[in-house]
Amino acid sequence: MKIEIRDLHKSFGKLKVFTGLNLTIEAGEISVIMGRSGTGKSVLLKHLVGLIRPDQGEILIDGQNIVGLSERELYPIRIRFGMIFQNGGMLQSLNVADNVGLPLVELRGADRKEVAAKVSEKLTLVGLEGRETQAVTTLSGGQQKRVAIARALAQDAECLMFDEPTAGLDPPISATVDDVIEQVNRDTGATCIVVTHDLISAFTVGTKLHLLHEGKVAESGTPEEFQASRNPIVTEFLSRGVGIEKHRTLSRTNVKKPRAQDGETTAPDAKKNN
Repeated sequence: MKIEIRDLHKSFGKLKVFTGLNLTIEAGEISVIMGRSGTGKSVLLKHLVGLIRPDQGEILIDGQNIVGLSERELYPIRIRFGMIFQNGGMLQSLNVADNVGLPLVELRGADRKEVAAKVSEKLTLVGLEGRETQAVTTLSGGQQKRVAIARALAQDAECLMFDEPTAGLDPPISATVDDVIEQVNRDTGATCIVVTHDLISAFTVGTKLHLLHEGKVAESGTPEEFQASRNPIVTEFLSRGVGIEKHRTLSRTNVKKPRAQDGETTAPDAKKNN
């Protein structure tokens, strides 16, 4: 899925969020959206599926401008997106399989056999095979986020949107989530949009990085181009994280652990199933 945003404007009362934002996300890439708090990162995601309508501008999904479409017309656009929420968004009363299969039941009315096959396939893809009957409440934070990814994949989403996927996770578990994002992108070809404050994660998974500042995109480029940028907005933003010099040498690979150690759980079969 290719996404093009042209001259986007949005205000909430006197608060101007976007003032002519232009952004292109190519099909199949992992695009990372960065910016200080309040720059509209999550608001931008809501624009892409028509939950918020702009005051001005165009949002093209594979060439189709979705601005101005009715709710009924937006439905076939929305089901092409999968959203992975910051907290995972799991229904605690359901087990892993029921959470993953929920979109198939609610959106497509799929039968039990089809749901079971799809759930097994997607859990295997995120490294959680065999966890179908496990209670969500017994999963670690990293595992819950992987279940959320599997749920988005179950509906065969063409674009996966990740809202702070590594928030609240320690470095080894964050590394595992990064691994899953990259693997899913490789295996499915889905376009991935990652909103994050985790600069190490951004530089690890991002095909393209986009920095929002004062209602516009201040800089877009590859991680290498960001590292070499002399744009003062970029250098200040990176220096407020772990420091631009560290970004030139530090990557998530320095803290990665084998996927078997992604369990903040000590269950005897944790290593087998992670």
